[in-house]
Amino acid sequence: MKIQSIHAYQVYDSRGNPTVEAEIELTNGIRGCGAVPSGASTGQFEAHELRDNDPARFRGKSVFQAIANIEREIAPALLGFDVCDQAGLDRKLIELDGTPTKSRLGANAILAVSMAAATTAAAAQKRPLYDWLGQSNGTLLPLPEIQIVGGGAHAHWRTDVQDFLLIATGAQSYQDVMEITFNVHRAAGDLMHKRGTLFGVADEGGFWPEFSTNEEVLQFMNDAIVAAGYQPGRDAAISLDIAASDLYNPETQLYTFRLEDRTFTSSQFAALQIGWCDRYPIVSLEDPMADTDWEGWSAIASVLRSRIQLIGDDLFTTNLSRIRTGIERNAANAVLIKLNQIGTVTETLAAIHLTQKAGWNPVVSARSGETEDGFIAHLAVATNAGQLKVGSFTRGERMAKWNEVIRIERQLGPRARFAGRAILDRLVQT
Repeated sequence: MKIQSIHAYQVYDSRGNPTVEAEIELTNGIRGCGAVPSGASTGQFEAHELRDNDPARFRGKSVFQAIANIEREIAPALLGFDVCDQAGLDRKLIELDGTPTKSRLGANAILAVSMAAATTAAAAQKRPLYDWLGQSNGTLLPLPEIQIVGGGAHAHWRTDVQDFLLIATGAQSYQDVMEITFNVHRAAGDLMHKRGTLFGVADEGGFWPEFSTNEEVLQFMNDAIVAAGYQPGRDAAISLDIAASDLYNPETQLYTFRLEDRTFTSSQFAALQIGWCDRYPIVSLEDPMADTDWEGWSAIASVLRSRIQLIGDDLFTTNLSRIRTGIERNAANAVLIKLNQIGTVTETLAAIHLTQKAGWNPVVSARSGETEDGFIAHLAVATNAGQLKVGSFTRGERMAKWNEVIRIERQLGPRARFAGRAILDRLVQT
């Protein structure tokens, strides 16, 4: 179980941008890898992704320095380390970096090694990754949030809202989710084709839209559910990722919809979204307010926190300190979980456990710049998180995660559980 070597190299994410992959080899010859994703709509409180910023190479996006940090500094420090001591290994990585945001070595360098260690340890013990990460306690298959329409920074601002997603609330099994989603996704494509507004796909695989207003997309989502033969709100419902920090000007304290040439005060923006939740079958709302607008979060939470799932992403950035503050303020009732926002597997697991201890929902999430690595599917099952947000029902790097859950379900056999809508309903106070 001792680490014999660590190597790193530049691979490419789903946008074709460079990213880091690390490989660990043990003294017994067993190997494991970890590949790091990258976000486009990133929170200001995230751990630091180290890029070279050399315009002559990959337009500044290369990661050769992060790779050098692994080869020259991280690898020598971890040689002979017990790969099964994930907490100790991650603690060593954090100490080596020595900065609050992992900016010296790079969170992408640190996470690649952390993920590779977990993968290698599981392989060394001949255990599935979810079983190793969850210490044999993970048996809950996640309820997916699957993007139908992509907007915001992921679709060059064709809409201001970043994600219009589907949750198969009527599904009784994971396979039901896949079928309902397939049908709604294809119905949405048919409707767009018929209207002459089908223009390809956005970064996460959802349809690249053309709409006049953001609310028009909500009606379109409702129409697609009906066209697929389902009842909105019962069989399938809407989830939104507003990504409000991208719409907020901290100097003027105003939110802007570019598409509609409209600005909103914090209270007006909260009221707008509350109105949407009154008129459409919305069961989950992510980042409805900016990451510094705590008053806005309080305003929207006071109305919606007992009615729907209210997720903080940029607000929390998988950071334990920020999650604790959000819990103390009752600002939300769910936390989006992204490995590369915090930078180690151990810290990610701690963020999930803290969220669950508060009675909130953790939602394990991919990034818009993804790799084919299925790590997060294992993470969702390992921790009984209950939900997984990966992107759309198209593109290989997205389908790799949905398919990995199918494989995990087969491995679990009769131990596999699926809670479906109950994951959301537990948050609703009647």
